[in-house]
Amino acid sequence: MSIKIYNTLTRKKEKFVPLDTEGKRVNMYTCGVTVYDKCHIGHARSLYIFDVIRRYLVFRGYDVHFIRNITDVDDKIIQKANELGLTSREVADRNIEEYYKDLARLGVPRAEHEPKATDPENIEEMIRFISGMIANGTAYEIDGDVYFRVRAFDGYGKLSGQSIENMMDSVRIDKDEKKQDPLDFALWKKSREGEPWWGSPWGKGRPGWHIECSCMSLKHLECETLDIHGGGRDLQFPHHENEIAQAEAFTGKPFAKYWIHHGLLTIKKQKMAKSLGNFITIADAVETYGADALKIFFLSAHYASPIDFFEEKMQEVAKQREKIMIFLRRARAFARDADPLDAPKVFRYRDAVVEAMDDDFNTAKALGLMFEFMNDMNRVMDQPSPTSAGEIAMALDAFQSIVFGIFNLELSDQKQEIPQEVALLLQEREEARKNKDFKASDRLRDALKDKGFLVQDTKDGQTWRRA
Repeated sequence: MSIKIYNTLTRKKEKFVPLDTEGKRVNMYTCGVTVYDKCHIGHARSLYIFDVIRRYLVFRGYDVHFIRNITDVDDKIIQKANELGLTSREVADRNIEEYYKDLARLGVPRAEHEPKATDPENIEEMIRFISGMIANGTAYEIDGDVYFRVRAFDGYGKLSGQSIENMMDSVRIDKDEKKQDPLDFALWKKSREGEPWWGSPWGKGRPGWHIECSCMSLKHLECETLDIHGGGRDLQFPHHENEIAQAEAFTGKPFAKYWIHHGLLTIKKQKMAKSLGNFITIADAVETYGADALKIFFLSAHYASPIDFFEEKMQEVAKQREKIMIFLRRARAFARDADPLDAPKVFRYRDAVVEAMDDDFNTAKALGLMFEFMNDMNRVMDQPSPTSAGEIAMALDAFQSIVFGIFNLELSDQKQEIPQEVALLLQEREEARKNKDFKASDRLRDALKDKGFLVQDTKDGQTWRRA
């Protein structure tokens, strides 16, 4: 079978055929975070889902080159800096550091490259793109600002399915705007007093938000057309529409072959916002529920569907997580040093998971199959035969090859050597839990956290992982 992807650009499910049909190289880019604040669980969904897609493509034999940008200059960053009495650079650097910690908390690896908009080489590339668009008439400069001429690009609206006429109905016309047409958007912004700036042919300024993704994706993947461009549904218009316009106006080539958009996350059916008091950071969510519970929650819905976060759902997910952990512990003990034995039942489940994932990365169906698989393997252990240990060893191998990226930290960390003082603290805390000394247990949890180890309690005992 071949992988099929729902392509937002064509509005249909298509067979995945990368541009490099011989070497199987896949150039994949997703929009990263704008570092004006800490990352929230909506970001976590995006970071994890595209990691699952990347993992699965690698599992299916593709040579994936994955880039994810960091927007570190932006109106929101400047505003936050003014509120805090800091420089924009200080705000960006602080939140970039937190972002990398969030990736570690989630157990999501960094992309192959995560370029920042303000890297000198990227600023230089953006200036090159903008200069080229001015030269071919798709952009124009007015008093230090540069705008893209939307009506000069025939394909504008093809990603979002909107017509120019419909767009005009929803455009807010600002009398202070210098642009020639309300639809035009900024490629380069003249810097005001106190704002960060870079030198350019048009004076001191900074790049617009949209231009950075067009430039950095093609530059760092060293291509003119991406295989896959991904991001949240909220970025489809205008951000991704504008990316297409800029890139194709400059290169004359299609910008991306496949567009993948994930659904948005709500909190009890409401949009997440600090003003509503429902803003949940990645750090807080991982501390409360654990990274694997969050991942199971995200897997439970198809990536393109919206997903609603609420406490009762997370309690259900916690039970699912515990069920998986119990199975893994039991299966390891049962198989011990047995050699994996070819088992038709294991192959059937593995093939079924592959079939589900081949169908537009249907993680919800694959997750359901995984629980069916565990139930069947538990029955094998309940009524063992001479070949059962080998069959369970094969089952564990198959389980580990499922490319969801869950339990990797727990499974690997438990095998690693840890400092003696940490081992003693873990032992002391386990004793405190047995003696129902919860004050001591909480104190020791905090002490372990300070040393970089996160502890979570289950009915089968405490588990831990590195922070």
